[in-house]
Amino acid sequence: MMTADFSDLRVKMVDGQIRTTDVTSLPLLTAMLEVPREAFVPDSRKPVAYIDEDILISEQGGRYLMKPSPFAKMAQLAEVGEQDTVLVVGGGTGYAAAVLSRLAKSVVALESDAALAADSAATISGLGYDNVSVVCAPLRGGHAQGEPYDVIFVAGSVDELPETLTDQLAEGGRLVAAEGRGNAGVARLYLKSNGVVTGRVAFNAAVKPLPGFERAAAFVF
Repeated sequence: MMTADFSDLRVKMVDGQIRTTDVTSLPLLTAMLEVPREAFVPDSRKPVAYIDEDILISEQGGRYLMKPSPFAKMAQLAEVGEQDTVLVVGGGTGYAAAVLSRLAKSVVALESDAALAADSAATISGLGYDNVSVVCAPLRGGHAQGEPYDVIFVAGSVDELPETLTDQLAEGGRLVAAEGRGNAGVARLYLKSNGVVTGRVAFNAAVKPLPGFERAAAFVF
Protein backbone atom coordinates (compact mmCIF):
# COMPACT_ATOMS: atom_id res chain seq x y z
CA MET A 1 0.00 0.00 0.00
CA MET A 2 1.41 3.34 -1.04
CA THR A 3 1.99 6.25 1.36
CA ALA A 4 -0.55 8.37 -0.55
CA ASP A 5 -3.21 5.76 0.26
CA PHE A 6 -2.40 6.03 3.97
CA SER A 7 -2.90 9.81 3.74
CA ASP A 8 -6.34 9.25 2.25
CA LEU A 9 -7.16 6.61 4.89
CA ARG A 10 -6.12 9.04 7.63
CA VAL A 11 -8.63 11.62 6.35
CA LYS A 12 -11.34 8.95 6.14
CA MET A 13 -10.56 7.83 9.70
CA VAL A 14 -10.93 11.36 11.05
CA ASP A 15 -14.06 12.14 9.05
CA GLY A 16 -15.78 8.78 9.43
CA GLN A 17 -14.69 7.50 12.84
CA ILE A 18 -13.63 10.53 14.89
CA ARG A 19 -15.82 13.49 13.96
CA THR A 20 -18.91 11.25 14.08
CA THR A 21 -18.32 10.49 17.79
CA ASP A 22 -18.57 14.12 18.97
CA VAL A 23 -14.85 14.82 18.84
CA THR A 24 -14.64 18.51 17.93
CA SER A 25 -11.23 19.61 19.24
CA LEU A 26 -9.47 21.10 16.22
CA PRO A 27 -5.92 20.61 17.60
CA LEU A 28 -6.69 16.94 18.30
CA LEU A 29 -8.27 16.36 14.89
CA THR A 30 -5.27 18.04 13.26
CA ALA A 31 -2.85 15.85 15.23
CA MET A 32 -4.68 12.70 14.18
CA LEU A 33 -4.54 13.83 10.56
CA GLU A 34 -0.78 14.40 10.84
CA VAL A 35 0.47 11.39 12.84
CA PRO A 36 1.00 8.34 10.58
CA ARG A 37 -0.86 5.61 12.46
CA GLU A 38 0.54 2.99 10.08
CA ALA A 39 4.02 3.64 11.48
CA PHE A 40 2.88 2.36 14.88
CA VAL A 41 1.60 -1.08 13.88
CA PRO A 42 3.52 -4.23 12.85
CA ASP A 43 4.32 -4.49 9.12
CA SER A 44 1.78 -7.26 8.60
CA ARG A 45 -1.01 -5.06 9.96
CA LYS A 46 -0.19 -1.79 8.20
CA PRO A 47 -2.97 -2.34 5.62
CA VAL A 48 -5.55 -2.32 8.45
CA ALA A 49 -3.98 0.51 10.46
CA TYR A 50 -7.01 2.76 9.97
CA ILE A 51 -9.91 0.39 10.61
CA ASP A 52 -12.06 1.16 13.65
CA GLU A 53 -10.86 -1.88 15.55
CA ASP A 54 -8.24 -2.65 18.19
CA ILE A 55 -5.05 -3.80 16.47
CA LEU A 56 -2.83 -6.47 18.00
CA ILE A 57 0.68 -5.08 18.48
CA SER A 58 2.22 -7.81 20.65
CA GLU A 59 1.39 -11.51 20.32
CA GLN A 60 3.26 -12.34 23.51
CA GLY A 61 1.63 -9.81 25.78
CA GLY A 62 -1.78 -9.65 24.15
CA ARG A 63 -1.37 -5.90 23.74
CA TYR A 64 -3.42 -3.78 21.38
CA LEU A 65 -3.39 -0.36 19.77
CA MET A 66 -6.66 1.24 20.90
CA LYS A 67 -9.19 1.77 18.13
CA PRO A 68 -9.37 5.37 16.94
CA SER A 69 -12.81 6.46 18.20
CA PRO A 70 -12.47 5.74 21.94
CA PHE A 71 -8.87 6.95 21.85
CA ALA A 72 -9.92 10.28 20.37
CA LYS A 73 -12.82 10.70 22.82
CA MET A 74 -10.53 9.98 25.78
CA ALA A 75 -7.86 12.33 24.42
CA GLN A 76 -10.42 15.11 24.01
CA LEU A 77 -11.65 14.50 27.56
CA ALA A 78 -8.12 15.14 28.87
CA GLU A 79 -8.09 18.67 27.37
CA VAL A 80 -4.34 18.62 26.74
CA GLY A 81 -2.86 22.10 26.38
CA GLU A 82 0.39 23.35 24.90
CA GLN A 83 2.01 23.95 28.31
CA ASP A 84 1.03 20.55 29.73
CA THR A 85 3.32 17.72 30.73
CA VAL A 86 1.71 14.37 29.95
CA LEU A 87 2.27 10.81 31.14
CA VAL A 88 0.96 8.04 28.87
CA VAL A 89 0.54 4.83 30.85
CA GLY A 90 0.76 1.88 28.48
CA GLY A 91 2.76 3.54 25.73
CA GLY A 92 2.64 0.46 23.48
CA THR A 93 4.17 1.26 20.11
CA GLY A 94 3.96 5.00 20.80
CA TYR A 95 0.89 6.18 18.87
CA ALA A 96 -0.92 7.80 21.80
CA ALA A 97 2.26 9.59 22.88
CA ALA A 98 2.88 10.78 19.33
CA VAL A 99 -0.61 12.26 18.98
CA LEU A 100 -0.57 13.88 22.41
CA SER A 101 2.91 15.28 21.77
CA ARG A 102 1.38 17.47 19.06
CA LEU A 103 -0.84 19.06 21.75
CA ALA A 104 1.44 19.13 24.81
CA LYS A 105 4.73 20.64 25.95
CA SER A 106 6.21 17.22 26.70
CA VAL A 107 5.15 13.58 26.94
CA VAL A 108 6.52 10.60 28.86
CA ALA A 109 5.46 7.24 27.38
CA LEU A 110 5.60 4.55 30.07
CA GLU A 111 5.74 0.97 28.77
CA SER A 112 6.36 -2.27 30.67
CA ASP A 113 7.16 -4.44 27.62
CA ALA A 114 10.83 -3.90 26.72
CA ALA A 115 10.35 -4.81 23.05
CA LEU A 116 7.41 -2.44 22.63
CA ALA A 117 9.31 0.31 24.46
CA ALA A 118 12.32 -0.10 22.14
CA ASP A 119 10.13 -0.10 19.04
CA SER A 120 8.22 2.98 20.15
CA ALA A 121 11.39 4.89 20.98
CA ALA A 122 12.80 4.11 17.53
CA THR A 123 9.58 5.07 15.72
CA ILE A 124 9.07 8.29 17.69
CA SER A 125 12.70 9.32 17.17
CA GLY A 126 12.52 8.48 13.47
CA LEU A 127 9.47 10.70 13.04
CA GLY A 128 11.16 13.59 14.87
CA TYR A 129 8.80 13.87 17.83
CA ASP A 130 11.52 15.23 20.07
CA ASN A 131 9.29 16.19 23.01
CA VAL A 132 8.53 12.53 23.80
CA SER A 133 10.62 10.30 26.07
CA VAL A 134 10.02 6.55 26.44
CA VAL A 135 10.48 4.87 29.82
CA CYS A 136 10.44 1.09 30.35
CA ALA A 137 9.03 0.19 33.79
CA PRO A 138 5.95 -1.44 35.37
CA LEU A 139 2.83 0.54 34.46
CA ARG A 140 1.14 0.46 37.84
CA GLY A 141 3.86 2.56 39.48
CA GLY A 142 3.69 5.41 37.01
CA HIS A 143 6.87 7.46 36.58
CA ALA A 144 7.54 9.43 39.76
CA GLN A 145 10.75 11.01 38.40
CA GLY A 146 8.71 13.15 36.01
CA GLU A 147 5.86 14.13 38.31
CA PRO A 148 3.74 16.09 38.76
CA TYR A 149 1.87 15.68 35.47
CA ASP A 150 -0.84 17.96 34.14
CA VAL A 151 -2.36 15.01 32.30
CA ILE A 152 -2.12 11.25 32.81
CA PHE A 153 -3.58 9.26 29.94
CA VAL A 154 -4.11 5.54 30.60
CA ALA A 155 -3.99 3.93 27.14
CA GLY A 156 -6.02 0.82 27.95
CA SER A 157 -8.55 -0.41 30.46
CA VAL A 158 -7.90 -1.17 34.13
CA ASP A 159 -9.84 -3.14 36.74
CA GLU A 160 -8.85 -0.62 39.37
CA LEU A 161 -6.92 2.65 39.34
CA PRO A 162 -4.08 2.72 41.89
CA GLU A 163 -3.33 5.81 43.96
CA THR A 164 0.26 5.68 42.71
CA LEU A 165 -1.06 7.24 39.49
CA THR A 166 -3.44 9.82 40.92
CA ASP A 167 -0.71 10.84 43.40
CA GLN A 168 1.42 11.90 40.42
CA LEU A 169 -1.12 14.47 39.21
CA ALA A 170 -0.34 18.17 39.47
CA GLU A 171 -2.82 20.52 41.10
CA GLY A 172 -5.53 21.05 38.47
CA GLY A 173 -4.35 17.91 36.69
CA ARG A 174 -6.55 15.46 34.77
CA LEU A 175 -6.35 11.69 34.55
CA VAL A 176 -8.35 9.78 31.93
CA ALA A 177 -8.78 6.01 32.09
CA ALA A 178 -11.18 3.31 30.94
CA GLU A 179 -12.30 1.16 33.85
CA GLY A 180 -13.93 -2.25 33.56
CA ARG A 181 -13.85 -5.00 30.96
CA GLY A 182 -15.54 -5.20 27.57
CA ASN A 183 -18.95 -3.61 27.14
CA ALA A 184 -19.10 -2.92 30.90
CA GLY A 185 -16.19 -0.48 30.56
CA VAL A 186 -16.55 3.25 31.13
CA ALA A 187 -14.20 6.15 30.56
CA ARG A 188 -13.65 8.24 33.69
CA LEU A 189 -12.16 11.68 34.13
CA TYR A 190 -10.34 12.38 37.39
CA LEU A 191 -9.53 15.94 38.48
CA LYS A 192 -7.17 17.09 41.22
CA SER A 193 -8.38 20.19 43.07
CA ASN A 194 -7.02 21.46 46.39
CA GLY A 195 -5.07 18.22 46.71
CA VAL A 196 -8.19 16.06 46.41
CA VAL A 197 -8.85 13.77 43.42
CA THR A 198 -12.43 13.23 42.33
CA GLY A 199 -13.76 11.29 39.35
CA ARG A 200 -16.81 11.07 37.15
CA VAL A 201 -18.04 8.73 34.42
CA ALA A 202 -17.80 10.38 31.00
CA PHE A 203 -19.00 7.72 28.53
CA ASN A 204 -19.10 3.98 27.84
CA ALA A 205 -15.80 2.64 26.50
CA ALA A 206 -14.97 -0.94 25.54
CA VAL A 207 -11.15 -0.86 25.63
CA LYS A 208 -8.60 -3.70 25.74
CA PRO A 209 -6.94 -4.14 29.17
CA LEU A 210 -3.45 -3.14 30.23
CA PRO A 211 -1.32 -5.59 32.26
CA GLY A 212 -0.73 -5.01 35.96
CA PHE A 213 -4.07 -3.46 36.91
CA GLU A 214 -6.03 -6.61 37.65
CA ARG A 215 -8.14 -6.48 40.81
CA ALA A 216 -6.91 -8.89 43.46
CA ALA A 217 -9.29 -11.79 44.05
CA ALA A 218 -11.26 -11.31 47.25
CA PHE A 219 -11.06 -14.05 49.88
CA VAL A 220 -14.34 -15.96 50.13
CA PHE A 221 -15.27 -17.70 53.37
